[in-house]
Amino acid sequence: MPTERLRPLDRALLRDQAYRMLRDAIVEGDLAPGEIIRDGELAERVGLSRTPVREALARLADEGLVETKPHAYTRVTPLVLRDVRDAYAVVRAMHELAVRAAVPVLTDRHLETMRAANARFAAALDEGDVPAALAADDELHDVPVAAAGNRAVAATIERYLPLIRRLERLRFGSLPGRRSIALHDRLINACAARDTEAAVAATAEIWATLGDLLEEETS
Repeated sequence: MPTERLRPLDRALLRDQAYRMLRDAIVEGDLAPGEIIRDGELAERVGLSRTPVREALARLADEGLVETKPHAYTRVTPLVLRDVRDAYAVVRAMHELAVRAAVPVLTDRHLETMRAANARFAAALDEGDVPAALAADDELHDVPVAAAGNRAVAATIERYLPLIRRLERLRFGSLPGRRSIALHDRLINACAARDTEAAVAATAEIWATLGDLLEEETS
């Protein structure tokens, strides 16, 4: 039997698996704001040992999705609008930066991927499927982020986007979410025309719809 098949599992992979699972559960509301998290119970529930779960929780605490009081509790953070506003400003700026760098290098395949993602986005909104809408929206915007090739930009978006996800779920169930379909088309057309300034402006307007929701929540 080939010995390379019997290597120990990489603990970092288990930690990342636990992180993604817990992050998604928080963003999608399976773990509610304020809910107490007990690492032992959670580890048993997801079929992992305590170590990767604790490491994942530490990362989520650093990212603001979990809060911990030593020797007292670990819980899901509430939706704090000030934190969401800060994350929103960073993520918006990173997407605008990525689009500016990506427009000159986008290919026909990139553009087709964006168009297909927007079609799925529209269909998901019609069906009221918020997770599918978010996934399609991510796929569309990930195209210029990946094409830009700036790992710092991609890492910053990955870190701060989850903080605004719960609010985005509200947006995609509302009229501004429907408006995003046309704005996506505008972005794609600007990219196809190699019009960098128009593409950046469309990106800014897309993210402004979330800014409008933030203003509604604080008014």
